[in-house]
Amino acid sequence: MSLNPLPLSYCTNVHPGLTVAQVERGLTEFTVPAGQRFGSPLAAGLWLAQPVIRELLAEPDGAQRFAARVAELGLCTYTLNAFPFGDFHSERVKENVYLPDWTQPSRLEYSWDCARVLAELIRATLPSGAEGSLSTVPLGFKTLATAANFEANCIRNLIEFAQRLARLEAETGQTIRLAIEPEPCCVLETTAETIAFFHRLRDRATSEGILDAVERHLGVCYDVCHQSVEFEDVAESIASLARESIRINKVHITCALQLTNPGANDAAREALAHFVEPRYLHQTFARSASGDVRRVLDLTAELARTPPSEFANADCWRIHFHVPVDAERIGPLETTRADLKKGLVAVTKLDYAPHLEVETYTWNVLPGGDKPDLVTGLARELSATRDLLAGQ
Repeated sequence: MSLNPLPLSYCTNVHPGLTVAQVERGLTEFTVPAGQRFGSPLAAGLWLAQPVIRELLAEPDGAQRFAARVAELGLCTYTLNAFPFGDFHSERVKENVYLPDWTQPSRLEYSWDCARVLAELIRATLPSGAEGSLSTVPLGFKTLATAANFEANCIRNLIEFAQRLARLEAETGQTIRLAIEPEPCCVLETTAETIAFFHRLRDRATSEGILDAVERHLGVCYDVCHQSVEFEDVAESIASLARESIRINKVHITCALQLTNPGANDAAREALAHFVEPRYLHQTFARSASGDVRRVLDLTAELARTPPSEFANADCWRIHFHVPVDAERIGPLETTRADLKKGLVAVTKLDYAPHLEVETYTWNVLPGGDKPDLVTGLARELSATRDLLAGQ
C-alpha cells in the first residue's frame, strides 16, 4: 500500500489559540508562509480548543464561515488534534493536558463538536470522499485514573461516540474516525496495553451488538516518538496493531530526545538540563544493558546533572520532548529519527493509508538562541518529511 495521497499535515497546536481570531491569525502568520516555503500543498492539522469550538458553534453558520476562510487561505484540513481540551500554551500544562479524561461527558461532547466542525472543514477544503480523523487522549493519565470503574466508563463513552460517528456518516456520507493516542505514563502507553484495551472494548461492543461501528470509527493515533520513548521496536509495534486489526487512523511524525551512555556523557547531560521547562510534561525513560527500563514522570535538572545510579548506569535515555523531525542530533544529544524512518517504512506495509501529520508542538519551549524562526523551522521539518516519504 502506498502512503496517504492527501497533502502532508502539520499540527497547529504549536500556535496559541483560544479564540477563532487567534487561530486564524496563526494560520495567516505561520501556516501559510510555512506552506509557501515548503512549496507543496499543505494541510493544516488544526488544534481547536474547547473555547474555539464553542465559539464556532455558537452561530448557525460559524463552522461554515471558518471552513470557508481556511479554504480561502489555500489550505485543507482532514484532521483535528482534539487532545488538548483547554489552553495548551498556559504557563503550566503538564498532566492537565489529559483532562478531562474519557470518563467525563465533557470529553465526549467536545470530541463530538470537533467531529461536526471537521465535517464542515472537509466539505469546504477537500474533494468528495476524503475521510477525517480526530486524535484524542489515551483515556487518561495513569496517576489520575484512580476510579475503580475508570475503564468501564471510558468504554461506555467511546461506544457512544462511535455510534454518533456512524450516524453522522449515515446522514452526511462523511467518515470521521477517532484516533486514540498512546503516550508514556498514560492509561494506554504501550502497544501491548493498547491491544489489550481494544480487545476489551470490542468484547463490550459485541455484547451490545455494535461492533461494526466501533471497528469502523475507533482506532489509534500512532505517535512515533511516544513508542520510541518506551523503547519499543516501532516496526514490530505497527505490525502487531495490524495483526490485531486495530486501525491506525493517524500517524504523528515525531522525534524524541536520546542520550546514549549517559553516565559518561557529562556534556550531553548538561545540554539535556537546558531542556527542562515548566509548561509540558517530559517523561524520561532509561534502559539498562539487560533491557530493564526505568522511568520518571518528568525531566528535571537534578536528574540530568546528578542522576541516580539506575539512570547513571543505563545504556540509553529517551525523553518525551518533541524535537524537530529533520534533526539527527541537537548539539551533543541524539534524536530518535532512526525510529521515525523505520516507522514510516512499516506504515507503507499496511493495507490502508493513515493520515500523516508532523507534530512538533514544542518549538516555543526549545532551548537555545540559535534556533530558526518558526516559519523556517516548520518549513524545514515539512521538507525533510517530504524527502523521507518520497523514499518509501
